[in-house]
Amino acid sequence: MSALIEAPGGEVLVYIAPDGEVRVDVRLDHDTVWLTQAQMVELFGRDQSVVSRHLRNVFADGELPAEGNMQKMHIASADKPATLYSLDVIISVGYRVKSRRGVQFRQWATRMLREHLVQGYTFNQTRLAERGLLEARQTLDLLARTLQNQALVDSTGRAVLDLIVGYADTWRLLLEYDEDRLALPPGARPSSGVLDFARAGAAIAEFKRELMARSQATPLFGNPRGEALEGILGSIEQTMFGESLYRSREEKAANLLYLVIKDHPFSDGNKRIGSFLFMLYLQQEGMTHGLNPQALTALALLIAESAPATKDLMIRLIINLLTERDG
Repeated sequence: MSALIEAPGGEVLVYIAPDGEVRVDVRLDHDTVWLTQAQMVELFGRDQSVVSRHLRNVFADGELPAEGNMQKMHIASADKPATLYSLDVIISVGYRVKSRRGVQFRQWATRMLREHLVQGYTFNQTRLAERGLLEARQTLDLLARTLQNQALVDSTGRAVLDLIVGYADTWRLLLEYDEDRLALPPGARPSSGVLDFARAGAAIAEFKRELMARSQATPLFGNPRGEALEGILGSIEQTMFGESLYRSREEKAANLLYLVIKDHPFSDGNKRIGSFLFMLYLQQEGMTHGLNPQALTALALLIAESAPATKDLMIRLIINLLTERDG
């Protein structure tokens, strides 16, 4: 268990052991967590002399350097600066004293660092919620400018950043959707037709010929795996109680892109073919959009890398991108 408290010189995470018998204020600073010797005594349930001896040996044996793993800090309840030790030191001492609580703390601390530290920026959900979307947007803008100005991302990475920053409002809206009463965002319109299987097949064949002429595809590209594509197109157009399951062209386009990329109906080229059919459907429906080639590439990669459990989120993301840009 944990709770977050803002404090001078960093943030404090409250660690509570699974058995509830130990509660320790853990300082989060400089991409790691820090404990004092006294806190390690409490955490590991060992005498101070034992912890002190192991601390000396960690540095004396050359297992870890003192620089970067120790820091002096004023603590409100103390009348003089206290010495704090990094997570690497805490783990080393935990191994030496063979403490079960040390293993539990390591697992907790590792999880907390993954959640709170991203490229040196600490994104705390509670703080962002309290200070609102403006601070989140400013933080994302700063991150994007820093990465781009320092040439730390390639063209695809910049496109991903553009999606993140350009649609900052969308991320908040997506989190507020009720999964059980999913409403179409304003601006979504009914579809005027279906993406016919025969037309799709002919278009893919022409797409393959064009790519092979440019040496950008192999004979494996676009080879169908059974009737998977036909099944995808059929599922998009399916009805329930006489009404279309997907009521708008935006929903159908989003599901088309997602399903072709994730269900792999072809032996090779699923991301390219999914993007191609997606654009073909948008053209058929007369839908305007602001997805340039780099943005479409980034979106396809985001879908490909997404976990299956986030399908609904990815579908709603695509719908909102289309609706934001359309008409």
